[in-house]
Amino acid sequence: MSSVASTLKIDRRAFLRRFGLLLVFLLLALGLSLLSNRFLQITNLMNILRQASINGIVSVGMTLVILTGGIDLSVGSMLALSAVISASMMKGGMPVGLAILAALGTGITLGVINGLIITRGRIPPFIATLGMLTVGRGLTLMYTGGQPVTELPESFRFIGAGFLGPIPMPIVVALSTFVLGYILLTRTRIGEYIYILGDNPIAARLAGVPTERITVLVYALSGLCSALAGLVLIARLDSAQPVIGMGYEFNAIAAVVVGGTSFSGGEGGLAGTLLGALLIETLNNGLNLLNVSSLWEQVFKGGVIALALLLYKSLSRPSR
Repeated sequence: MSSVASTLKIDRRAFLRRFGLLLVFLLLALGLSLLSNRFLQITNLMNILRQASINGIVSVGMTLVILTGGIDLSVGSMLALSAVISASMMKGGMPVGLAILAALGTGITLGVINGLIITRGRIPPFIATLGMLTVGRGLTLMYTGGQPVTELPESFRFIGAGFLGPIPMPIVVALSTFVLGYILLTRTRIGEYIYILGDNPIAARLAGVPTERITVLVYALSGLCSALAGLVLIARLDSAQPVIGMGYEFNAIAAVVVGGTSFSGGEGGLAGTLLGALLIETLNNGLNLLNVSSLWEQVFKGGVIALALLLYKSLSRPSR
């Protein structure tokens, strides 16, 4: 009997670890649909998906970084600098395609710098990316003189305000980013190396994993995702503000952690991150529908992260 009870307990823990976040999301959606008759309206649901798209794109890169046991606090600043550079180029007459490539290249370059500081300079990721957060934001303000760049080309605005059939383009871009990230993590040798590095860096090095190159790569991809999110955001807003992206690092980390990716690395994935991003944005949307003060949003999101960490910690403890 004791062995049967123990097996059932283990099965319940495994079930909760795999589907607990989905259950929480469904309960949240059910609760909001009962509290507000506007929640289940198609326009509101599409708005949730559209809003979650920006954070979702950034969170793909953040997931890769955290899976290696790192952290990237500079995603918001990389997003902003890449976006304003691209916007100013388009405003100056540069072809849209080249301006987009310039933004993506800027994001990759900043990410590579983060990776090199961490690997070659032996600086902890928290400190290295905190420095890039400050430098990137300062460069953004200097580049723009603190002024927004507006009236972007109509052809560029399609990726943020256009539709592919009935689906808004930000959702299309976000889903495409998740699919590519999922393939990278689950179908390539690079994905295998990312998990090995996060699980045990020393063993990974001894096993011949190019740990420094993988570290630089994930930070470069984080910069790329940040730049892509910035392009979608300014295309939607038709404006590149020098302060855009502030606080986005918190939202991305929230989505990744709530999605079940371990801060210590080596455990988690993009399916959980996608659900985490949707949960965070659904919570934000629900608070707005219920006319809860925006000042409380950070409190609720902080509480959700704390509860998620406690839940995964308790479910990770070995059964006695």
